[in-house]
Amino acid sequence: MSLDAATAFLREHVAPNAHAIDSSVEAMGVAFNEMRRQGLMALKRPTQYGGPEISEGEFRTYQEEVARASGSFAFLQTQHQSAVNMIAKQASEEIKSEYLPLMHGPRTVGIGFSQLRRTGEPICKAVETDGGYLLNGEVPWITGLGFFDEYLIGSVLPDGRAVFGFMPFGDAEGQTMSEPMRLAAMETCQTVTARLSDYFLDSRKVAFINDKDWMRKNDAFNIVVQGHFAVGCALAGADIVQDVARKKGFDFLQETATKLYAEIEECRAGLIAHQRDFSEDTAPKRLEKRAWAIDVMMRSAHAGVVASSGAANYFSHPAQRVLREAIVFSVSAQTVPIMEATLSRLTRS
Repeated sequence: MSLDAATAFLREHVAPNAHAIDSSVEAMGVAFNEMRRQGLMALKRPTQYGGPEISEGEFRTYQEEVARASGSFAFLQTQHQSAVNMIAKQASEEIKSEYLPLMHGPRTVGIGFSQLRRTGEPICKAVETDGGYLLNGEVPWITGLGFFDEYLIGSVLPDGRAVFGFMPFGDAEGQTMSEPMRLAAMETCQTVTARLSDYFLDSRKVAFINDKDWMRKNDAFNIVVQGHFAVGCALAGADIVQDVARKKGFDFLQETATKLYAEIEECRAGLIAHQRDFSEDTAPKRLEKRAWAIDVMMRSAHAGVVASSGAANYFSHPAQRVLREAIVFSVSAQTVPIMEATLSRLTRS
């Protein structure tokens, strides 16, 4: 499956149904199952396990296109795409052979390790025991109830390392899941919290163990990578302005759309230029680019609202949806440095 096939799927099955996907779990399920049917759930799966293993650049373009089509759908499917990538890069050969051949659709896995980003006492802990690990605590953010079979948990060991293992997506002995959260955006992704009380994670379900500095390194990589979702959302806002310009015929609306597209492309080029440079010296530049992506996204989404006038107040209006999606992409995978960089840009003179 190529990037072209994935883009065609988004344009034919997702973008035309973006409002329904955003407001109906059933509609989300239809789109999600069609993506599974077409075998597009594991775009970075290595070829030796049956995947297309599209390039890094192609995958970032895909991230933009899926966020442009539907932020809710982008947020749901990226959980599984991330799990595929992590398993391919870090898991044992045994786990890879068991999971990856089926992760294009038949087998689905979400993720639940954002708690590793928190400072202070870990809220999800693991201790080694006979045949595996006992897990206790809370996993505050797991997306995909009813869509994924399992999720990949991250739980902190006494020495600071984190054990990653496969958990059932639902109530089980030692695990209780909440009802889906009420959220301002992307509610149909079915995000829940899990509470663990001596949950036994069998060693056969352990995917890998990462050192205690893993989350910081991962976040350093994500500074610019996650910015591509913001670029896609920004394009969705500019698309709305462009569409209104065609309908109303005002030159200033077309000028606005043209300026937004130009800035978004410039921002995108900046993200790509800093994608593989993770040295400490380049962190300020990478943070600057991520903050820019968030800034231009919010302005584009707001421009879509303003151009749409009072109609943007309707819940079903695309401008309403895109603005709410921009809220989520503003804080996705947020770290303190990203927060600081974003607020600095938003409050500059």
